[in-house]
Amino acid sequence: MTHDTGTIRAGSHQQRWLMLISLLSLLLLFLTACGGTNQATSTPADNGKPGGHLVKHAMGQTMVPDHPQRVVVLDTGELDDTLALGITPVGAVTALQDGDYLSYLKGKLGSITNVGTIAQPNLEKIASLHPDLILSNKVRHASIYPQLSQIAPTVFAENIGTTWKDNLKLYAEALGKTQEANTLLQHYNQRLAELKQKMGPRLAQTHVSIVRVLPDRIRLYMGASFIGTILRDAGLPRPPAQDQDKKFAQEVTYENIQTMDGDVIFIMNYGNSKDKMQDLMNQPQWKQLNAVKNGKVFTVADDVWSTGIGIEAANLVIDDLFKYLVSNGQ
Repeated sequence: MTHDTGTIRAGSHQQRWLMLISLLSLLLLFLTACGGTNQATSTPADNGKPGGHLVKHAMGQTMVPDHPQRVVVLDTGELDDTLALGITPVGAVTALQDGDYLSYLKGKLGSITNVGTIAQPNLEKIASLHPDLILSNKVRHASIYPQLSQIAPTVFAENIGTTWKDNLKLYAEALGKTQEANTLLQHYNQRLAELKQKMGPRLAQTHVSIVRVLPDRIRLYMGASFIGTILRDAGLPRPPAQDQDKKFAQEVTYENIQTMDGDVIFIMNYGNSKDKMQDLMNQPQWKQLNAVKNGKVFTVADDVWSTGIGIEAANLVIDDLFKYLVSNGQ
């Protein structure tokens, strides 16, 4: 009897173990199926739209539509590049509160909706445009990336200024316009090669000074700036005080005006700074600069030389270099 009872108990334990193993197997299959479903649903393009491609950028990676139709841009370089690539955004910010876009882009803007300023994009207005792609950069808008990415697929460049060519390539990838970007950059390089050829030996002897006048201060622009990269690409040397590839800019006062000198001075004024520029030019030290005495000071558009930071602006800078350094026989 005892033997029979033990056998029954052993069989009972075995059945329980078999049932437990079966339940665990079913649970494992269920969890695997759930995991597979989650993985599959993460791959289509954002907003459930088919036909997308993955873009790696400063904030990670984002699935964007292959051919976005409703693009919003949140900085000047993004606006410049998008237009150059043949796409007119539905929305864009302006640099200042006055609501004006860069002067050199007027006539190309169509019916773009103003969605605030670079400093304060209007998220509600952006959302109301139902964009399928938002372009900006980490420098300006890292803090609002989570909100933007909830509105639409959002692609950010890491930096601005010196990285303008890489930014163009990134935005082109997001827009499905990589070949167009390559063509634009090839044209840029061809124009610089022509500039170098036409200047000949004078190229290495023409030290270019870049002065920017703002309402409350004056800056010298160094190598780590948008204009600095273009001058470097052109092979144009800089005055010793500005020959710093890893520095963006330096503020100067009237006491060290001599650091502004060069064989040529390109000067620009930002915002409401005409009075400040006139005051600078009235200083006795300014009038003693070699470029001033030789008539080699040229006023250029701030929108183009400093604010635009895109491929269209870069080409307009090259236009000015041809105009003042080649046509004028510097």
